[in-house]
This record gives sequence, C-alpha cells and structure tokens, in this order.
Amino acid sequence: MGPHPAVAAIRLAVRRTLADLAAEAGVPVAAPVRAPQSRPAAAALVPAGATTLIGNARRHPSGLPRTPAAPGSPLVLVAVSGGADSMALATATAFEAPKLGLRVGAVTVDHGLQAGSAERAEQVAVRLRELGLDPVEAVPVRVGRDGGPENAARDARYAALDAAADRHGALAVLLGHTRDDQAETVLLGLARGSGARSLAGMPAQKGRYRRPLLELDRAATRQACSAQSIPVWDDPHNSDPAYTRARVRHEVLPVLEKHLGGGVVEALARTARLFRDDADALDQWAALAERDLRTVEGSLDVGRLAELPPAVRRRVLRRAALRAGCPAGDLFARHLESVDLLVTGWRGQGPLHLPGGVEATRRCGTLVFRRQSD
Repeated sequence: MGPHPAVAAIRLAVRRTLADLAAEAGVPVAAPVRAPQSRPAAAALVPAGATTLIGNARRHPSGLPRTPAAPGSPLVLVAVSGGADSMALATATAFEAPKLGLRVGAVTVDHGLQAGSAERAEQVAVRLRELGLDPVEAVPVRVGRDGGPENAARDARYAALDAAADRHGALAVLLGHTRDDQAETVLLGLARGSGARSLAGMPAQKGRYRRPLLELDRAATRQACSAQSIPVWDDPHNSDPAYTRARVRHEVLPVLEKHLGGGVVEALARTARLFRDDADALDQWAALAERDLRTVEGSLDVGRLAELPPAVRRRVLRRAALRAGCPAGDLFARHLESVDLLVTGWRGQGPLHLPGGVEATRRCGTLVFRRQSD
C-alpha cells in the first residue's frame, strides 16, 4: 500500500526541487534505500512518528529505513516553524534527500514575540532531529520595528536563515509556502497597488531559497502531517486579526470563495505565475535600459528615459531608487508615479523625498537619486 495521496504529492514536489539542486551541485544520484525483503512486516512494528536506528539507517515515519547521505555531501536546510506546512516539507525532505545524495538540516527561528517561544522552538528542533535532520538549530532573533511587525519579523527571520546557510555552507534553504500563501500575497499586492511585480507573488526560486510546495494547497500539508502522525503547532499570530495577512486568510479569502465560487485561491496563484513571466521580461528590459541610460556621473538621461514605454521606464526608476538606498518594501507605485512626472511632466518641480531618506531631483536634463545625508 502506497503513501497517503497528500504525502505522495508533497514528496514528489520536494523530489523535483532536490533533483534540480543535486544536478546543479553535480551530485550523482544515489540508489534508493529499500526495506529488507526478508522482513516485510518490519514497518508495521514501528509506531507512527517513531524514529529508531537500524545499523546506520534511520527509520522514517513512513516506516522505511533511510540511510543518510555520506558526511560531506551537499547540505540542504529547511526553514521550519513547527506548523503543518514546514513540518510536512521537512518530513518529505528527510525522506527524499538521501536518495539523491544530499544531507538535510533545519533551522527554526525563535522570534521571541510570545511567551514560551524559546521552549517551543527547542521542541520543534527535537522533533526535527528525531526525523534524522542534522544539523538542526533553534535560532533566537531580535525583531525590530521598521516596516511594521510583519515585515520586521520577516526581515529578522531571513537574516537568521541567511546566516545559518552561510555558516553551514548550504546549497539552498527550502521554504514551506503553499498555494494559499501565494494567493494571500497576490491579494496583499493588489491592495498595496504596487504593480505587476507585487502581483507576481513569491517566486519558486530566488537566490538560495526554494519553495517546493507553491503548487500545493495548505490542506495537503495538514493531511500529510495527520497521515504520518507528525505533531504540528499552530501559531496564534496566524489567526490574530491584528496582522494583515491573518485578516486576508480568515476574512477576505473566505468571502471571495463564498461569493465568487470555489477556485479563487488557485486562480490567484495562476495569476501570479502569469504576472511573473511578464514581470521577468520587463525587468530584463529595464536592466538593459538602465545600463544604457546611466551617465558617467551615475544619473539618468531624462530625454532617453521619456522614450521608454511607461512600464519599462518606471522599472528603471525603481531600480535607480533602490540603488540609492530606498527600502524595497516601502517603495510603492505612488512614489514611482511622482518620480515619473519629473520625466514626463516637468514643470520645475523641486526634489522628491522617497522612503529611506532618498531624494530624486531633475537637474540639467538628468535625473539624480541620492541619499539626503550624502
């Protein structure tokens, strides 16, 4: 009898991501490890969720012994909060990675925003070690205030994950975002009015980060954990209406599903894929245009900027603003529209003040971006 359909779907998604990583790293595919044929009933003797050692093999919740990759093999880290999404991802990665010659570790970040968070993070770390992941770290972080609580927590979390990946020389960090998370991200981008790039949602791959579960819904991860008796923790912040994403998840999306019919989440995720293709093409065009328009002093030629299509021109302006020090999360479409008027609607306007203390000024036929403190 095969695994539960949700378990199989998650393993397949993870296997595809790991296979790409193994190929990038030049790792030869290892032969799959199978349970001994002489003891077909061995799996049934191990309680669900248990972890035992058999020689050098570690028994996975699936009931099959898994032989870890050799020491020194390329390492993949999984970011784990303890919720169903990340626990399903970690469990599937622990199952699939050894077959591809990859080691698997994990990082759980303690944001310190709730009582008992340190103890909870250590409990998650213990569960991950029982699954055979190594190394496993529970990393405390200090969450600042810039950009609001959600953005500040996200920044602290990614800084911790980046540091862990650097420390252990990891090939990649796997994130447990699902199709539901993608739909929420698209709605949040629509509400901010930040343009096509925001509507493109989260990429399946960006730098060292991979999101294997973006094509699967959140229900599948819960079903997978339940089928394997994997304990999960539901973060109360995920249902706290004080957080914008929580309101989208529990109030906005259910209303859309009710009044527009089922399939809204899938449609939003599909919209993200389509916008991403368009946004990637326009971003490439803008990168080439910015390089050609930049003067020796580093400013932008206004006359040539005005000749670009608006979608490309505003991307060039955004790149220039970010290069000057604007925080990406605080730079919205309304800011770029104002800067664009310095190019297309010049009436002698004075400098524009952008987030991060950046100033945009039109001067002698060029557009200059600089920090006000410079």
